[in-house]
Amino acid sequence: MKKPHISSSLDRTWLPPLISISLLSLLIILTVTFSHSRSSSSSSDFTVSDQILDSRFGQPALPRLAYLISGTKGDGARVKRVLQAVYHPMNYYVLHLDLEASDGERLELAKYVKSEKVIRDFKNVMVIGKADLVTYKGPTMIAATLHAVAILLKQAKDWDWFINLSASDYPLMSQDDILHIFSYLPKYLNFLEHTSSIGWKEYQRARPIIIDPGLYHPKKSGVFWAKEKRSMPASFKLFMGSAWVVLTRSFLEFCIWGWDNLPRTLLMYYTNFLSSPEGYFHSVICNHKDYQNTTVNHDLHYIRWDSPPKQHPMTLTLKHFDDMVSSVPLLLVSLPRMIPF
Repeated sequence: MKKPHISSSLDRTWLPPLISISLLSLLIILTVTFSHSRSSSSSSDFTVSDQILDSRFGQPALPRLAYLISGTKGDGARVKRVLQAVYHPMNYYVLHLDLEASDGERLELAKYVKSEKVIRDFKNVMVIGKADLVTYKGPTMIAATLHAVAILLKQAKDWDWFINLSASDYPLMSQDDILHIFSYLPKYLNFLEHTSSIGWKEYQRARPIIIDPGLYHPKKSGVFWAKEKRSMPASFKLFMGSAWVVLTRSFLEFCIWGWDNLPRTLLMYYTNFLSSPEGYFHSVICNHKDYQNTTVNHDLHYIRWDSPPKQHPMTLTLKHFDDMVSSVPLLLVSLPRMIPF
């Protein structure tokens, strides 16, 4: 049977529409993909900047630091000075003037924060309006620190390390350099000076029982001493060290939310402990199996103490400059309260 003859020109009549439709579909796909990538990058430039840095320059992603800067009556200008020295858009800051400071001084600090354009743009500085009463060497110092940490965990959800500063601290390095250094560190490391060999502190800190009136009264006063002494704890071991710490978000979540009883147990124990900031975090971290191997035994501060009993920082002069410079990569210097600003 003879096959019918069909013209070759008719065979190709379907090609032009097919090619046109294919090209148009490809153009639409490319346009949608390109516009989506543009919109994604423009809406999250700040959040993906670390990833861009990774891909372009082979550098590790920058961490974010959360600072507590605390002071008392007359420290408003000094807290502002420290904030200016350590400010960086990547970081978060909580400012706390305790209850001894006047409402006017606290309001002045809040007005300064609102008046700074860069702070308004990045919204990364918080001033505690309802201040805590802080007793020198009392457990209210730990209470104020935990209060600030709770605010940071609630309001700022993407920081990596917490650093507590006083109005007497000042950075030895720029924030860019500090962030660069921390970008190369594992994010599980906690920096705090600590030891279980507490020596004389057993009889002057651990065994005495003190009562901090700041826990019960709105007026500031010294701690009260009980006549009774207590024995050393048997269910956990005491560790002590410096009150300055650099702690990870993970560990502080454990201290605040406490998925076992250790943080709460130690918090109750240190309620009657003299200079509890020198022992609370240290004892929690060194008594828990998940965190005891995450510590670096240094507080990253440069401090020159007075002669025994070594309770107060010395006034730093030019003769300390070379020693201070050689102490790098220490990040911060603690100055005595009497240094003028």
